[in-house]
This record gives sequence, structure tokens and C-alpha cells, in this order.
Amino acid sequence: MLALRLTRGAHPAVQLRRLLVAAASAGTGLLLLCTLGYALSHPDDPPGALLRLGWCTVPLAATVHFAVAAARTDPGTRPRPGLSAIGLGPARLMAVSATTTALSTALGSMLALLVFLHLRGDITGMPFDGAAAQFLAVGRPLPVPATLTLLSLVPAAASLSVALVLRPREPSPAPARVPLRAFGRFGAYGSGAMRETFGAYGRFGAHLRRGPRDVQPQPPAAAPEQEPVGPAANTPSPSAPETSDQHPNPTATLPWSIATLAAGLAVEAYAGNTTATTDMPGGLTSGPVGVLLGWLLTAVALAVAGPGITYLCGRLLQTVRPGALRLLAGRVLMEEASRIGRPLGIVCAVASAAYAMAALQKPDGPTFGPLTTLGALLVGGCTLATLLTTAVEAKHARADTTAALVRLGAPTAMLRAAATVRAAALVAVFAPLTLIVAALAAQPLTR
Repeated sequence: MLALRLTRGAHPAVQLRRLLVAAASAGTGLLLLCTLGYALSHPDDPPGALLRLGWCTVPLAATVHFAVAAARTDPGTRPRPGLSAIGLGPARLMAVSATTTALSTALGSMLALLVFLHLRGDITGMPFDGAAAQFLAVGRPLPVPATLTLLSLVPAAASLSVALVLRPREPSPAPARVPLRAFGRFGAYGSGAMRETFGAYGRFGAHLRRGPRDVQPQPPAAAPEQEPVGPAANTPSPSAPETSDQHPNPTATLPWSIATLAAGLAVEAYAGNTTATTDMPGGLTSGPVGVLLGWLLTAVALAVAGPGITYLCGRLLQTVRPGALRLLAGRVLMEEASRIGRPLGIVCAVASAAYAMAALQKPDGPTFGPLTTLGALLVGGCTLATLLTTAVEAKHARADTTAALVRLGAPTAMLRAAATVRAAALVAVFAPLTLIVAALAAQPLTR
């Protein structure tokens, strides 16, 4: 009931994001049901049905990613001290957010089932003159367990991902570092009570003449803090410093992503000389099996390299005598590299794959089918919506900083100009990189 009340009383922008999640879930569910219909209509072609089911994992992953981004920007499920006082701590709010996501995606799955039954002619007459009968299994009864299993994939994966991402995390204590002065003579642990001058210990009887006044008093041990009991125990400390696990160094993964990208391109170049082929969706040509693995590696490399490249863009904006505008734009990019860079890298990976698919289409071959078009629209739309949703989240995260700059006298035009500079810097770096990777990825199949 609490999840339903929060869903009903949310902001219109939040409701719009939830409706978009439901629409993405409906599209993915329809693709899964069409795969089931193809398997029922072609019982003698199990590899073809399995291949179509494998292609459905891409829109499924894009839908789940978008659902997680929408849940992260939901202000109704954000932990606050006031809610913790009445028993709604971070764990309870995480469960509410996962339930809300499950409701949105389940609504989309039910809509997909209704559309699929309508296309089959089970509700009304069969539309489109039966043009899509091979994907609908017309005249064959649908297996209820398989249908429910496919329809539950998106709600289950989305709710579990939201629960995993929004789970409450305890701040890890900083590792205790032993100061250099704590090591005594010849590396022995522990330091003396007083510092000795050179040769003082060597004097005869010097170490026996130390009295009580020579011993430095030790500070009293701090009393252990009592842990709060009751609902206040779930309240996160507002002054607790963020650990490095929450904001890792974005550039630490950049060398690994470059190595993954090189490995993907090498696999594609080697696979271009093999004879084993695989079927591509729609009207694309068939290509070697290794090319698909190479595409996957290059896509993962672009997604992983996104935060590091965004961080470097912020550093480059601050080079060579930067002014206030470039300093502000660069600092914001460096601060938001982990948040913005990952969805931006995924968008570049999808754009690279779309460019390669367009280059591989035969001029005289068949055009993209309806299912391929639906899958492409789902993947592209979900990745763009995820990027925009993450940008909104980043804007809300720096709202206090923006308000402080305005109070200090920063003009609004400069803040808008800084946002334009950030966007221009990202486009100037990511656009050529995407085109280069796409051209190299499509080269093994175009020669």
C-alpha cells in the first residue's frame, strides 16, 4: 500500500519516467512472446528460436538499466532522517523502490500480453491480414508456464537490480595507519615515552635515572559511544564521510577498457578469415561468429571507458590558464565522471553498433523487419532515456552547489554557459571515438 501511495502522489516528471519504464517493459515482453511464437510455429528449428531469444537479451538489459536509473532519481524513496523516525529506514525505502519498479514493469508485461493476444486474433480478428503469423503461432495454444516465465523476466530482473543498487551500505572504516614514529630502534614496534638526544642512552646509568616525571601522561581513553536503539538506528549519519568505494577513481579502469577494446578489434580481425558464420537480425548479412564476440568486447570497452574519458575531458578543460568558466565546467565533469560517464559510454556503444549495422546492410537485400526495428528502437530509446535521467540526477545532486554559487554572485548565464561547454567537450571527444570504433568494427564484414 505504501508503494501505491508513493506512486500515486509522485511528481508528474517521476510519473512520466515510470510510464516510460512500463512502455519499455511492454516492448521487451512483446519481443519475448514473439520469440515464443516463432518457436511454436517452427518446432523443427530450435537453433533459430534460441538465436532470437539470445538477441532479446540486449533490449532486456537496456530496459533493466533504464528502470534502475529511473528508480535512482525517484525523490519519494530517498532516505531521510524524518522517515527513519517512523520506521522507514534505508532498507524499507529500498524495498518500496523495488516494489514500485516491479509494479511498473509488470504493468508493461501485461500490456505486452494483451497486444500479443490481439495480434494473434485471440481477442478480436487478426490484424494486418496475418502478415506476422510466423511469429505469433496462430492456431496453436500458448503454454501458460512458458508465457508467464517470459513475462516475469523483466519485472524480476528490474526489481532485483534496483534492490541491489539501492541497498543500504555501511561506510567502511578507514584502515589504521601506523605512524613512522611508532617504530623504535631497529624497527621494533612502539616508541619511547620521551625523545632522547644523540648519545643520551649511551651514558652510564642514564636509562636507570628516569623518574615518574620523565614519563609523559597518556590521554584518557575515549568512552565507547552507545549505539542508538530503535528507529534512529536506521538513520544515516549526515556527517559521515563518503568512502572511496562509493566514488572510485574513474581513470583506474581506463587502461583495462583500452586493452578490452584492442582485444575486441583483434578478435574481429582474426574472425574475418574464418568460415563459421552466424545469422544477423533483420536484413543484415551473415558473418563470422567471432565478429559477434568482437562487437561485444568493443561495446563493453566503450561502456567501461566512459567514466575515465569523461574525467579526462574535465582535466583537459582546465589546462592552459583556465578562466572561471572552464574551471567550473571541468570541475563538474570530474566530479560527475562516474555518474555520467557510464551511461554516456553505453550510448556510444549502441551508436557504434547502429552505425556498423547500417554499414552491413545489403543495398538489394531485405529491409529491417518489424521485430528488428522494435528491438533497435527499444535499445536506442532506453539508452538515451537512461542518459537523460542520469543527467537529471546529476543536476539534483549539485543543486546545493549551484544555489551556493548563485548566492555568491555567480550569474545564471555563466552557469548555463558552463553546461554548454561540458556538453560540447563530451561531444567533441566521444563522437569521433564512436565513429572510429564503428568503422573498425564493421570492417571485417565489409571487405
